[in-house]
Amino acid sequence: MHDSNLLSLIIFAPAGPAQSLTWLVGRRLRNERFIGVVACASVGVSTLIAFYLAFKPDGALRATQPLMDHLWTWIQVRHGFRADFGLAMDRLRESMFSSLRFVGLLIHIFATGYMHGDRGYYRFFAYLNLFMFAMLTLVLADNFL
Repeated sequence: MHDSNLLSLIIFAPAGPAQSLTWLVGRRLRNERFIGVVACASVGVSTLIAFYLAFKPDGALRATQPLMDHLWTWIQVRHGFRADFGLAMDRLRESMFSSLRFVGLLIHIFATGYMHGDRGYYRFFAYLNLFMFAMLTLVLADNFL
């Protein structure tokens, strides 16, 4: 089992600063170019990190053990049960994850033109980044809880 702190960057890039900038600053500026660049760049950075973790020499596609990132312990019971909020990437998850990331990036790029002129442009991209965070968390979660 290899530890990789970059896994958390993959899911938190669209949800953290990008969503805050899109929602808070985008609502005030109403600049579609700024909102589109921030939203697409966050997904692009996440995609690049995912491809790096997959295709590096000891990456997820070549490793025999999954890449792991333990973020925090969510539930711990006295008799040995423990549920962590952690992320894992192995060969199967990487194949699903690569398609999800790349299609998500294409949707972001397409939506910049499709949503042009809409009053809720900033809100749409804030929710789209939140959706990407949720989908990536589902794919990369290391347990069912």
